[in-house]
This record gives sequence, C-alpha cells and structure tokens, in this order.
Amino acid sequence: MRLFHVLGDQFTELEGLPEALPPGGYLWLASARREFEVGAADVQAALQRWAGGQLYDLHVADLLNNQLPSHFDYTSIYDMLVFRRLAAGAGSERLFADEEKGTHATARAALAAIDTSPVGFAVFDRVLLTVHPTDCLVRDYFAERLKTQAASGEGRGASRMPTSPADLMLRMVNYMVDSYLELRRLLTRQIDYLQKQLIDPRADSESLRTLLDSRNSLRLLEDTCEDQRAAIVEWIDALEEWPVETDAKAPREREQLRLRSRDVLEHIERVLSHVRRLEGSADTAVQMHFSEQNNRTNDIMRALTVLTAIFLPLNFVTGFFGMNFEGLPLIHSPTGFWIVFAIMLGLGLGMSVFFWRKRYLRRN
Repeated sequence: MRLFHVLGDQFTELEGLPEALPPGGYLWLASARREFEVGAADVQAALQRWAGGQLYDLHVADLLNNQLPSHFDYTSIYDMLVFRRLAAGAGSERLFADEEKGTHATARAALAAIDTSPVGFAVFDRVLLTVHPTDCLVRDYFAERLKTQAASGEGRGASRMPTSPADLMLRMVNYMVDSYLELRRLLTRQIDYLQKQLIDPRADSESLRTLLDSRNSLRLLEDTCEDQRAAIVEWIDALEEWPVETDAKAPREREQLRLRSRDVLEHIERVLSHVRRLEGSADTAVQMHFSEQNNRTNDIMRALTVLTAIFLPLNFVTGFFGMNFEGLPLIHSPTGFWIVFAIMLGLGLGMSVFFWRKRYLRRN
C-alpha cells in the first residue's frame, strides 16, 4: 500500500496515513487487492477522517472481487469505477520472441496472454483510492512516471500533473486500454497464420481447434470491451450531473475531464473495433475451411464419377462379349480380341480426353 500527495507540480510519497488531508492538492492511496483486504479497517478510518465518509460494504466487496466485470456506481460522497484492464500477462515476452515462428502453441497462447484482471477506483473530492491486482504494473508505472516528471520539472503543458483524482483515474484507465495495443500485432499475426493453415490441403484438425478456441477467447474479450465502454459511458453521464462549482477554475477542469473521458471512450471503441475485426477474420477462416473441405469432397466425388463413366462402356463391351452364345461376331476370329481391345482402348482414351477438355479431371 502506497500513499502519494499531488500538489500542483509536486508529487510526494508519504510514509503513512496522515491524520488529516494536506492543506492543498489531493491524495492517491494505491493498494494491492490483498493488502486492501487486510487493511480495509485502517483505510476506512482514514477515508472517514479525510473525506467525511467511508466506502459502503457492497463497494468494498466489489473492490475485492477478482471476477467482477467493468462497471460504474456512485454515491453522494464518491464515485466508484471497476475497470478490467487489457494488459500483457505472464509469458507475453516469450510470445513476442516466438511470434515469427507461427506455431499452434503461440497462436493458442496469444489470447491467453491478455490479462483482464479488474482494477478498482474510488474517486472522492480530494482522495483517489485504487485497488490493483498483485502483479499490476499500472500503480508502479504511474508512481515512477509522476515522480520523475515532478523531479525534472516537466509537469507542464500536455504532460502536466493530474489536477484532480478524477483526472488521475482517467489517465490510468487510458493507459490500461492502450496496453492492449502491445498485443494487437501478435494477435493479428497468429490469426493470419491459422487462416493459412486451414486453407492448406495438408492441414490437420489441430488448426481448426486452435482457431475455434481463439474465436471463443475473442468473444470473451469483446464482452470485456463492451463492459468497459458501458462503464465509461455511465461515468460521462455522471460527470454531467456533478454540482456546479463556484471556483473560476472549475469549469475549465470539468471540460478537461470531459475531453479526457471522451478520449478514453474513443480508445475503447478502437480496441473493440479491432477485436471485432479479429473475430470476423476468425469466423471467415472457419467458413473458408469448411468451404475448402466441401471443394475437396466435390473434387474427389467428381474424379470417382468420371472414372465410373469411363469404365462403364468398357464394362458393357466385356459383358457383351462374355455371353455364352456361339453366334457372337468376332468370337471365333483370331484377330477378334485385338479388334475389341482397340475399340475399348479408343473408347477409354476418347472419353478421358472428353472429360479432360471439360475440366472434370483437373482442378479449376
């Protein structure tokens, strides 16, 4: 559990939970999920001192729930957002190293490498509480980034320090959405690899199983993105209902929050659009696979039908001259066999040439 004080261009990490809020700025209390579960009583007491209110028990349970989908809720004291991240999980480094190999193992593990663990945010007027998974890098990334930014004096202009807890929350959410872009190239490459494998005549059933698993994972990822979008839309609607501030700077800060919220929503839309394109590519690949299988079956049946049609008149000739009658023509002639053989050979070659010219004996 780490506590930071943000004041203007200053970013300071505090050693413990202070008795009262600092005169200016706001506090960012970042905790891992297990640490928050153990120290929930201390956090609740600190929030009571700082913001005049505590988290509701249901919201505490939501922050501790590792399976909760993205959603937004609000009270008269704070707003709460649970957002499932789209980050490269454990083993993603190996996938990026092996992505050129194009194997079923990397194709199957590409989607499994996306970590969708939830991150919880409780936004007070001057306090931001964030609850992260144990291995979440978002907290450490922003802590080091803002600390470096404050030390170098670069906290101005486009890269200025977050001006409010809501601003910091939106920056972290935007970072979590953009983290998906690191795996976008890998996912696209592996879907293309599976498409080529399914079209290959020598492809085995492993390619189809891998693609079906990937399609199911993409649908789960699409559901996650839709939950993210719904949560941010609800946040934007709640932002419009915030009470009007008397401070002259408040309208500009409110407009900046709206712009950043719409930017986050646009990024989620891009991720959702890309996931849907991948899902459409997977569905198209499955359809192409079954279509190719049907074409192969048709080719086999056509070849067998042509062979049957070629040997049908030959069977008729042999059956005709195989009848036990003494008066059959050429039956007693020394050259009868060769004459009938020449007729049969001519029929076979003629029909073969006919079917070849009709393209019945070769692939179109």
